Amino acid sequence: QVQLVESGGGLVQAGGSLRFSCVASGRTYAMGWFRQAPGKEREVVAAISWSGGTAYYPDSMKGRFTISRDNAKNTVFLQMNSLKPEDTAVYYCAATNRLGVVVLTANYAYWGQGTQVTVSS
Repeated sequence: QVQLVESGGGLVQAGGSLRFSCVASGRTYAMGWFRQAPGKEREVVAAISWSGGTAYYPDSMKGRFTISRDNAKNTVFLQMNSLKPEDTAVYYCAATNRLGVVVLTANYAYWGQGTQVTVSS
């Protein structure tokens, strides 16, 4: 059983930046970051392959969010820039046993506890 511990997040003004870290208790493969706003479904914001060589971003996050990883430390990062009020949500780190980029929520086996991000206008 892999446990994921997130850090980062918080309150920021529009246009600001935040950085997340997620440390896994064991070896993980493909990983991703998701978010869920009140009344909405959980959605992917970034995903990265096991090697770190391939990443995926939805169009609304391209150019603003960057996912990266350090496999030696079992850690994945999410850098979020140019934040908007609509980015307000609970953000989750997730891990899967697959090697390539995974974007579907259902294909992730392990989840972090979730961290609130609030972007004020």
